[in-house]
Amino acid sequence: MTAPHIGPEAERALDWIALTDALAAGHTLPRATVGDTFLYRRDDTMLSRAAWIDGLGALVKTAMIFPGNVAAGKPAVGGGVSIFSDQDGTLAATMDFRLLTKWKTAGDSLLGARRLARPDSRRILLVGSGTVALSLRQAYAAAFPEASFTVWSRNPDNARAFAEAHDASPAPDLEAAVAEADIVACATMTTEPVLCGAWLRPGQHVDLIGAYRPDMREVDDDALRRARIFVDSRETTLDHIGELKIPLAEGVIDRDAVLADYYDGDAMRRGSDAEITMFKNGGGAHLDLMTARYIMDAVG
Repeated sequence: MTAPHIGPEAERALDWIALTDALAAGHTLPRATVGDTFLYRRDDTMLSRAAWIDGLGALVKTAMIFPGNVAAGKPAVGGGVSIFSDQDGTLAATMDFRLLTKWKTAGDSLLGARRLARPDSRRILLVGSGTVALSLRQAYAAAFPEASFTVWSRNPDNARAFAEAHDASPAPDLEAAVAEADIVACATMTTEPVLCGAWLRPGQHVDLIGAYRPDMREVDDDALRRARIFVDSRETTLDHIGELKIPLAEGVIDRDAVLADYYDGDAMRRGSDAEITMFKNGGGAHLDLMTARYIMDAVG
């Protein structure tokens, strides 16, 4: 029997809040076994991620990341996904790469914000105006329905186009936009920090999505020092992604500065309205597996 393929049409059955509840439930199961393989060719990356969760199954997802595609009008990221049965190891389904990546990535950040951002957050800044920013715009609106959105991009034309298409306001100046935001969500492809700790103010939540390679960062050292830091998974972020790997190696922060990940349950929470919380979305394959299983259940 051929395993089913779940395509983009499945999105009609999905719900952002239900997904975050499924991600939370997934972290009450035995801790995932994960393995990542990175292959590089200059600016291009082949990232293969695998996860196995006892009771949920296994998944392999391979992403091909070609930043230069953007200039040619092609998607920068593509790939494939296979989900395997926990009972007998057979192929349970294949899934559209972009569908799974969209819902996993934004759902991961949304669960972090539901736990760490102030519930009364009303101003959300998107740093970056690409595909991930659009997913974040949709996801955050589900949990913060009264919020207004602002978008900043290195290319002002892209910010204006995004704002016009997705009910947001373009931000001409990043520092000023950060000062006004309750939640700052960074989804860029930068290797050098774009967000400065000096710009942050008490009570904000900072969501970091873009960095995925050892040489990539979105925030500077000062931001890390000022914030209470949380991650989706210590195992897939601290020693793999430059956002934390570089400052750890340089002694800017130590490993104890990362206060909790999703497996720590109630430890991942805001302690006061005044503190600055920071969440690093590493997007490990265990989150892909939890999201894939949610999608499979949702479509029946």
